[in-house]
Amino acid sequence: MTRPLWAPWRVSYVEQAGEEDGCVFCREAEQALGEASLVVHRGETALVLLNKYPYSSGHLMVAPFRHVGALDDLDDVEALELHRLTVRSLEALRAVSHPDAFNVGWNLGSVAGGSIAAHLHEHVVPRWAGDTNFMPVLADVKVVPEHLLATRDRLRDVFAA
Repeated sequence: MTRPLWAPWRVSYVEQAGEEDGCVFCREAEQALGEASLVVHRGETALVLLNKYPYSSGHLMVAPFRHVGALDDLDDVEALELHRLTVRSLEALRAVSHPDAFNVGWNLGSVAGGSIAAHLHEHVVPRWAGDTNFMPVLADVKVVPEHLLATRDRLRDVFAA
């Protein structure tokens, strides 16, 4: 049976998408956000960061430092590091949050759901049995059990180990 993953809390993001100056991935790559940064790990050519508007607690994104919008724009070094960081993200989330499963994937182009289509990024979304419930449907509320900065710090510790 197919079950939808409802995310009505993301409407606040969708309503302002495209209004921010510049690219959040580029700002994170440049370390321009200081303590507000949601980066959990920086590699040689790519980074891992929490999604500010997550589908579930621990929703990560893996993005190259370079501002590119298509998979075929990546060089071999970037492509390999993105893959390796995706695997490390799965391992880190297993260690920190113990999810039952994951959704992992790319939204390539705005029509495909890529709200920041100009800067390629892969989503790593932890999932738990029964993780959709009545709260988003009835109350337009998503229960995320931990503050983003606390999740960031726990994941940083795992990536640093």
